[in-house]
Amino acid sequence: MSIWRQRVADPVFAGLIAALVLAVAACFPLRLTLERPVFSHIVVVDITRSMNVEDYRQGGRAVSRLAFVRQSLIRAAADLPCGSTLGLGVFTEREPALLFEPIETCTGFSAISAAIEQLDWRMAWAADSLIAAGLHNTLDLLGRGDADVVFVTDGHEAPPLNPRYRPDFAELRGKVRGLIVGVGGSGLSPIPKYDESGRRIGIYAEDEVPQRSSFGLSELPPEQIEGYHARNAPFGSEKAGGSEHLSQLEEAYLRQLAEAAGLGYHRLESPEGLARALTAPAWARRQRVAADVRWIPAALALAMLAGVYLRTLLLRLRFPTAN
Repeated sequence: MSIWRQRVADPVFAGLIAALVLAVAACFPLRLTLERPVFSHIVVVDITRSMNVEDYRQGGRAVSRLAFVRQSLIRAAADLPCGSTLGLGVFTEREPALLFEPIETCTGFSAISAAIEQLDWRMAWAADSLIAAGLHNTLDLLGRGDADVVFVTDGHEAPPLNPRYRPDFAELRGKVRGLIVGVGGSGLSPIPKYDESGRRIGIYAEDEVPQRSSFGLSELPPEQIEGYHARNAPFGSEKAGGSEHLSQLEEAYLRQLAEAAGLGYHRLESPEGLARALTAPAWARRQRVAADVRWIPAALALAMLAGVYLRTLLLRLRFPTAN
């Protein structure tokens, strides 16, 4: 018994025993209910063809906008604190489709990340990309719940928007919290073209993409339209040219939409930046959640071991001839 008392009185032995006990404690579930900021988002991703433009770089190679969005969303989901929720949807033509309602990000992370990995342009059910109408319909459909809406797009309207039919966001402004995430580079880039099997077969040419809107009535008066005919050519007979077969981030346009809808705006430049944008204090909600605090005994065990070995090192430096 006296030998045991002597060992317990030894600071090194006592420190090692304490570190062992703390390390064992860290192996068991240890939770405390704490009030902490959590976040709830529904992310709707543009999956139209312009999102295939490769104007991001990753690992020294060019990657598509959609691939970069996938990577960034997985990183952002991983950075959301436990108790937060994330839902996922896609957008094409003028309609969003919700893939799943928001689920808790820690217990559901594997399902969330797997779903994000599967986002693909071939999920689209229509070729058009009516950004303003799609944003309006997304906010109208998803903005009635508790989650904030995150609309991810490059802002490329295809066909070009006829200003006469621009959606009115007045009835939604101030009623929906959310963020537009702008995707893409600042310079015009070609849009890749794929066949039905998903094989790349080139890029879209000027005559393969609508260069102007042909919906409804022209925003110009008839006398200013070359070759105007009320029934046969309401937009004129002159062939339209342009650069709609090329794509870039339409940042000014997306900022205008964000202002009109009362949303925030973030340009996607890095996965870390998106994670910070989605965990900004403006989106936080205070909630009591069961927090995993096993890191506390683990950190104490590590500190105890560091203290033991530091003490031993100092003793050896002070008494170098001691055995």
